[in-house]
Amino acid sequence: MKRMFFAAVLALICTASFSQKFVAEGKTWTALGDYRIETMEQPVVINGKELEGFRVSYQNTGLKATIAVEKTPKCKKYYVLSDNLSIQYVCNDKYFGVERLDKQLEKEGYKTSADKLNNEEYFHQRLITCDKMSDRENSKLIAAYYPFLLKDQEAILAIK
Repeated sequence: MKRMFFAAVLALICTASFSQKFVAEGKTWTALGDYRIETMEQPVVINGKELEGFRVSYQNTGLKATIAVEKTPKCKKYYVLSDNLSIQYVCNDKYFGVERLDKQLEKEGYKTSADKLNNEEYFHQRLITCDKMSDRENSKLIAAYYPFLLKDQEAILAIK
C-alpha cells in the first residue's frame, strides 16, 4: 500500500513539474517554422537582477532564444537574447513594441547588432499592439514576430 501511495505521489509531482514547463506553441509564418515556449527552471540574471525567463525554440532550426522579463513601475521589458540577434520588446500604458537593447546592457555583453537586424521589419514592429496583455500572451507575440527581425533566415536554417 505504501508503495502505491508513493508511486502515485511521485507521478503527480512529475506530471505537475512537466506541465508547468510548457507555456505555448504556435506558428511564425516564416521559414523557421512553428515555435514552442517553455519556462526556464533557473532565473535569467541581467544587471544583477534575477528575471523570469522563457526559452523559445523553432521547429526548422537549432535557433533558441531566451526571453527575460523585467518589470519596472512604468513598463515591462522583454529582453530577447540569442546568438543571432538580441533585442528588447517593451510594454507600457500606451503600446507593446520592439526597441534596440538599452546601452546599459552593453556592459553585460548584450547589444543589438545592426548587421543582423532587418531594419524594415524593425520599424514595422515598433508598435505591435495597444492592448495590455499577460507575460504569456506577450511571449507568444515575441516568439511569432522575432523571426521577422532576423536579416538572414536562410543562414540560420543552414545551421541546423
